[in-house]
Amino acid sequence: MNKSQNQISNDQATNSNTTNYLTITSPIGNLTLAEQNGFLTHIYLNMETPTESTTNKILLDTSAQLTEYFDGTRKEFTIPLNPKGGPFLQRVWKIMTSSQLPFGTTITYSALANLAGNPRASRAVGMANNRNPIPIIIPCHRVVGKNGTLTGFRGGLSMKEQLLSHEKKHSKT
Repeated sequence: MNKSQNQISNDQATNSNTTNYLTITSPIGNLTLAEQNGFLTHIYLNMETPTESTTNKILLDTSAQLTEYFDGTRKEFTIPLNPKGGPFLQRVWKIMTSSQLPFGTTITYSALANLAGNPRASRAVGMANNRNPIPIIIPCHRVVGKNGTLTGFRGGLSMKEQLLSHEKKHSKT
């Protein structure tokens, strides 16, 4: 993975139970960012905001990079990530943040299962998308059904369509 791409931590252990939150406004609604131990751990889409909001470098950097993304000037993120999940989920999420699934492109569940080393794991790839705690940065919205059909997305199909349209528009620049 080159240094311009996200680094997903393999360290599932945490040094602290303190989670910091920051809610930002975006073209697709409010996004609540969560950070723990120097890693982004969650992006909540249009969900209830935690009662305590704090800021730190990771949250401010994530906010700035998401603003650039929505402005169409950022196509890759450089935020340290630590999504929680087993080995297969981690493998799928790493592929989604790699150059194998760049900005403005899509991939089918079955093609992503092939890249993850298990051609019969289309449903497991769907579950990895469903359990993705860091949407947009781990771009599960780029995973589509057969023939490019839009299928499940935590934020709803309308939001998935907005994200794909946004990337299509800005991938030409």
